[in-house]
Amino acid sequence: MRRSPAVRGRGIRKSFGDVVALDGVDLDVASGQVHGLVGPNGAGKTTLLGLLLGLAVADGGRLEILGTTVGRTLAVPDGVSGFVDGPGLYPSLTARQNLSALAALRGHETGQAARVGEALEQVGLTDVADDRIRGFSLGMRQRLGLAAALLTEPRLLVLDEPANGLDPAGKHHVHRVITGLAAAGTAVVLSSHRMDDLAALCSEVTLLATGRVVFSGPVSKLAAESSELDYRVRTSDPAEAHRVALETPGLQVKSDRDPAKRPDTDVLVVRGPVPVLDDLVVRLVRADVAVRELAPVVSPLEAAFLAMTGQTDEESE
Repeated sequence: MRRSPAVRGRGIRKSFGDVVALDGVDLDVASGQVHGLVGPNGAGKTTLLGLLLGLAVADGGRLEILGTTVGRTLAVPDGVSGFVDGPGLYPSLTARQNLSALAALRGHETGQAARVGEALEQVGLTDVADDRIRGFSLGMRQRLGLAAALLTEPRLLVLDEPANGLDPAGKHHVHRVITGLAAAGTAVVLSSHRMDDLAALCSEVTLLATGRVVFSGPVSKLAAESSELDYRVRTSDPAEAHRVALETPGLQVKSDRDPAKRPDTDVLVVRGPVPVLDDLVVRLVRADVAVRELAPVVSPLEAAFLAMTGQTDEESE
């Protein structure tokens, strides 16, 4: 069943003086979808998120949010929530007081305490609800910002680097909230430099470079753009694995050190299509070499990102 669009943008343009931030951007986000915005610094991701939140207006093009055309005023329809460049919070107040103040500003006096308590529980901050947030870590502030966004029960949730500073527990809470909202029909648009988060959360991504869309579609399709990747191989016998790899047709051995001459080198780096890697594994097993790890050095999604934006691994670090 085709889902109704939460966001539909066509030819969106935005400039700041002589700097072109968005240059004819198209964007489609369906209700119930987690849509990622990807791109190098300065690509226009933050500007686009700001337009979705009503923090800026486009210079040209057409933008519809939740079925309403957004004009030339700083306003968006009810049901839109989120944050850009980190959540705005009052450091002298506790987490609970921050959310209570926001709920009151938005006219949610009825059931305020229950609403605030539920939001804190969703992001895993119940134990620190009455602590002043001036002592919160970056990850805890991010989670509190997400809790603030949940107070409005949004139909479109916009998040800028929501996993920034999160420990594993915080990441688990944030991922669970985002996937739960999408399952209930909320559209989520998020930007992130963490490809593992995008791969885990997003069904579709839009890749921006210098203000233009260079890819938009399913994550699986973007990942498939990288047919050959560098893989690291750890085995029970690095020297023998190196020899077998050199004899495997169609396989490039990227490691410049022979483990037979450098016993401290236990990682073999190779490149080749999947069938050739399968052949390597078979050959290693036949040579009585146990394969302990076979994994891409860079994830397929990140490799496609680097290729499409014209960056190298070194430039992305």
